[in-house]
Amino acid sequence: MRIDIDAFNVLQVLVEEGSFSKASERLHKAQSAVSYQVKKLEQHLGVTLFNRDHYRAELTPEGKVILAEGQRLLQHLANIEHLASRFSQGWEPKLELVIDGALPMEPIMTALKRMSEHNIPTKIQLNMEFLGGVQHRFEREQADLMLVKDYRTGPSYHPKALPTITSVLVASSQHPLSQLKGISLPELQQHVELTIEDSSPGKRDRDEMQFGGDKVFYLSGFIMKKNALLKGLGFGWMPDFLIAEELVKQELIAIDFIGGNRFSFTPQLVSTLERPLGRAGQLFTELILEEFAQYQLQQQLGLSGAGLG
Repeated sequence: MRIDIDAFNVLQVLVEEGSFSKASERLHKAQSAVSYQVKKLEQHLGVTLFNRDHYRAELTPEGKVILAEGQRLLQHLANIEHLASRFSQGWEPKLELVIDGALPMEPIMTALKRMSEHNIPTKIQLNMEFLGGVQHRFEREQADLMLVKDYRTGPSYHPKALPTITSVLVASSQHPLSQLKGISLPELQQHVELTIEDSSPGKRDRDEMQFGGDKVFYLSGFIMKKNALLKGLGFGWMPDFLIAEELVKQELIAIDFIGGNRFSFTPQLVSTLERPLGRAGQLFTELILEEFAQYQLQQQLGLSGAGLG
């Protein structure tokens, strides 16, 4: 015989009302039905829950422990009912995002914070990859959205353009390249190039534009790459939003390469029609577009104020 879950609610009402008669009135049940429900639970558990020697209905020590556990069970059930209600309104149980590490995290985190303020039932999983690893993980794990620098398109992919990001070819102010003018490709190839390793398995894509030299250090992320640049270990491309302060302080210098020291790319927020977005995915899409637009405006104002625009 299974435990009658409603019996725990009866126990709670009995404790609050102090008598079987008052509890039956509140529960809109006959007193005999309330007494039978409690007795049946006691028989099932093999424990006396109420001390019936007193005027008021009082729990035994064992009854107090059982009621406490029953209350937790009732709360879990209420949570399940609440989640089911929210899911029936179009909220998906889980939203999985794959983010390219070359993109700014500030607008992404702000969008997630705003989502949390909606008190949605959806569990959100955020994964970071680099280069081809973003699309590889998006497809392998059948994720819902990817924020990606570049990807191989397909008929079911549905992209939304995010604001343009600029990368700058830089070296430390102490690096020999920062002192030269009109640097040619052969001159550049004489120095160590710092690049980001593709996180997709069995494949190594290029970090932005690689220069083809023999001296290449592959790093696992842009924070490590920035530290290596500041140490004077080599030269490489960096998104400008990650090094704005270092450029202002001239700790990092844009290299005077004859092929150009800046290029821009337009990241995309991509979903697939094979896995239509629920309410959480649609909300995140709206928020991330708003936050990236706001972030771009702040960056433009900041760069303009610093004389880097």
